[in-house]
Formats: sequence, structure tokens, C-alpha cells
Amino acid sequence: MGSFAAEGGAQDGPVAGRYRLGRRIGRGGMGTVWQATDELLGREVAVKELHTEDRDLTLREARTVALVKHPNVMVLHDIVEQDGRPWIVMELIDGRSLSDLLAARGPVGPREAARIGVALLGALRAAHARGVLHRDIKPANVLIESGTGRVVLTDFGIARVPGATTLTGTGAFVGSPEYTAPERMSGGQAGPESDLWSLGVLLCAALSGESPFHRDSLGGILHAVVYDEIRPPDSAGPLLPVVRGLLERDPARRMGADEAERLLNGYLETGRTPAASVHYTPTQRSVPTPVPPAATATPPPPPGKRPSRARTALLAGLALIVLAGAGAAVAVTLLEREGGGADAKSAPRNGSSAGATVSASQSPPQAPATATVNAPPGFHAVQDPAGFALAVPDGCTRSFEPPRVFYYSPGKEFRIGILIQDPQEGGPAGAMRNSATQAPDRYPGYRDGKVARSRHRGGDAATWEFTWDGFEKSEGPRHTYDLSWNEADKMYDIWVSGPEAKSAEAQRYFRTALDTFARIRPSSGR
Repeated sequence: MGSFAAEGGAQDGPVAGRYRLGRRIGRGGMGTVWQATDELLGREVAVKELHTEDRDLTLREARTVALVKHPNVMVLHDIVEQDGRPWIVMELIDGRSLSDLLAARGPVGPREAARIGVALLGALRAAHARGVLHRDIKPANVLIESGTGRVVLTDFGIARVPGATTLTGTGAFVGSPEYTAPERMSGGQAGPESDLWSLGVLLCAALSGESPFHRDSLGGILHAVVYDEIRPPDSAGPLLPVVRGLLERDPARRMGADEAERLLNGYLETGRTPAASVHYTPTQRSVPTPVPPAATATPPPPPGKRPSRARTALLAGLALIVLAGAGAAVAVTLLEREGGGADAKSAPRNGSSAGATVSASQSPPQAPATATVNAPPGFHAVQDPAGFALAVPDGCTRSFEPPRVFYYSPGKEFRIGILIQDPQEGGPAGAMRNSATQAPDRYPGYRDGKVARSRHRGGDAATWEFTWDGFEKSEGPRHTYDLSWNEADKMYDIWVSGPEAKSAEAQRYFRTALDTFARIRPSSGR
């Protein structure tokens, strides 16, 4: 693969004798993306190093995607080989992913969501016309170009032609569960309609900051996608006909691209969504059925209701995927690390929640419904619906930015972040080191980073401390204190960021948050 520096991306000479790598600008399960210089043409490009051993398949799919030409699809310039590994050369977009923007600025309004939707529909129509399914439509794979606002669909890394399945030959799941269509969950064939379902989920996430299928475990997500009542966010109101049409579980009745585009364009032109030309029956309300434990092959039907053949296939597929987790065969990107910026901590990867789902029969210690928090002067106690209590400085306001909770001081001068997730491979120290490895690409001016093992509340813990330059130049240097620890069946992470000139005050907020933190039973709301 060549010799790479840990972060700089330099190797012994340019890739394929032409593309000299610079800084790393992204990394996912399918590959690592580097900013590079095309020394032949003298232009900046993005070069993706693919993490796969199936060279022929990758090259065949890359050539297929290269045929997709549309203003809202990232341009593929070249496919080369280096040390027997394929590399894809693409246009370099000066902008940020939609997931980054949502984490930094919060949800978008209906008009911006409609604009993004129209652009992505055009991109998908061009791909589908070439027989290419994207299969991973999500905010992290949508770029918004700075200055122009151009919407660009990227990362066709797991694209397939129609008829491909969600499960690979090794039993690995392909895609991001919260954005995956129910027919793909069954492990069966999927068509263009599956991408349209994912677009419907993306619109909900853009409008509210969260997918309607967000849950705390892989099993919960799968169950929500294939069975639970679908509840679009209240903020989807102006675009509700489109969202409901795209989130129709039966792909035969799902709204098509032409109809969705017509309704979104109508809203952009008039501020009101036209009536749908075809009546799309809303998803039927159903009685939720618990996700089956690992020993159960087929989940029971709802009381007094016999499941249809299609529903049985979906639920059997769900059970198959959950069972696969027991053998570590499910390669699911669950709540992916979408680079939400310096104060947006990362969520679990690589299906870490699958193991928690399989072992659900081992009941963890039950947290109390409330906790007594002794807030010092200048602080007040909060009982957060996400499942914890602590003391925060007076004047702080809460912001739920899935899967993280923030408490911001006025003007966001100080930021307290809390993340609750399933235990990670390598423990808190491994999770911290992984975040620190990605920090130079996520924290402007990242420096003086220190990760150390520790103990906290009787469990394994790790600390991470660093300085950076803030998201905006006007912020000036900032300092972050971070501690992560294992307790009961979860890994908890608390961090505080504040101006470097007020690091003593930030450290006091940090120590107070840690000293007063208590687990409580999560409420139904977030």
C-alpha cells in the first residue's frame, strides 16, 4: 500500500506517478480520502484509497459510476492502481458535508430542505438511468459547496446495479441502518425505490436534526425501520406529503422521483406543497413487537394479527441481521462518525451495538427515574431526558444534536457535551485515541493533544485534552477537556470546550459536570 505517515498522507512518491497526496480529508468504512495535487494538469483533486481486496469488483463499479454525469453528482476523473490497490480520483469540493452543517448550525428550514431534495432527486435520476443504485444516501454523503450552495452527492463506494442484496456473500450488512429501506433489511433485492426511501429519511434528518428511526441500539433501529409506526418530525409539516410518500414501506406504493420533484419544486415556487397526483396511503399504525433475542429465529406477530408474507420476510431478515451480529459478521456503520466538528463527539462504528442487542437478555442495572444533584452556586441541576442528570452553569440552554446532548452558555462561549453509547472495542482509551487520530481533520488548528488512561466511578476511563482554533476565526483559541468512562452497560463521555483565555473557568465547569453526573432512566422524549 505504500508507506504513509499517520496523518500527513505522504507516501514514497505520487500515486500512479501523478497524484501527490496532501492532508487526509475524510475516512469511512470503504476508504480514505486525501486532498491531492494532479501534477500532470496542475489542479487540486480528491483521491480515495479504497479499503477492499476485491479489486475487480471495485474497478467494475467505479467504471459504472463514472458514467453518471450530473451537476449534483461528484465528478470522477480517474481510476488508478498503486501497489495492487485501486484508487479513485475525484473532483475536490470546497465545502462541508450536510452532516457537519447540521451538527454545527442545527436543522435547516423547509425551503432549504426542499432545495437539497430537488438536487438529490436529479442526481438519483441520473444514476438510476444508468442502472446504478447509490445505497448509502445520508447527510454524511451530501456535500454543500461553499459560496455557490451547490448540492453534491458523493461516495458511491457501495453502489450496485439493481437486484443486488443488502447482505454480502460473507453476511456483512451494507449501508447505514437508519437510512436503509425496509425491503433491503430483508436481505432481498432492492431497486431505485430504496434510494428514494433513504432520501425521505434524509429530509427528516435535515429538517429536525435526527432520523425518525434513531434508536439506542442496532436492534432498535432495525425494528423501527421495518415495524414501528413512522412518525415524521413536526418540522416536516410543509413537506409532509413528500416525506410520507417517500417513507412508504411498500416499494410498489412509494412515491416516485418525478412526483417528489414536482411537489418540492411546487413548494419552492409558491411556498405551499401541491396536492399529490396519486393518493399514497400512510403507513398503517401497528402494535410494536420486541426485537427477537438471538435464540429466536422468527419474531411473533402482533396480538390478534397474522403477519403478511411480505412482513414475515422483513422480520425474518431483521432476525437474520441481528443473529449475524453474534458472529461479528454484521459490518454496519451505526451512527457513523460523521465529523460533526470539534464539539460534536463521535458515535459508535462497525456495528458495536449489535453485540448489545444480541445479549439483551442480560439485564443491566436499572437506573433510577430521577437523581438528586447538589448544584454549587452559579449552577443549576438538570434531569435530562437522554438518561442523565448533572449541574450546568446558570444561563445554559440545551441542544439535542443526535446522538449528543449539548448545554451551551450564552453565545456558545462554553460548550458542555454529553454522549452515551455502547461500550467500544478498545475501551474509553481506544475511543479517545481514535478521536484524537481524526482530530487534525476536524478541529481547526488542533494542537497539544494528550490522551491518557484513567479510572472514573470504578470503571476504565480515559482523558483527552487539547487546544484548537475554533470553528470561526472570531472565536480565537479554545481549550477542550474530555473524559470518557465505562459504567454498567454504557460508555459515557463528557467534555467542555471554552476560550483558552478562560481555561480555568472551563475546567471548573468540566469538574462540576463530572462530579454531579448521575445516570437516570431515559424518558421517551429527547
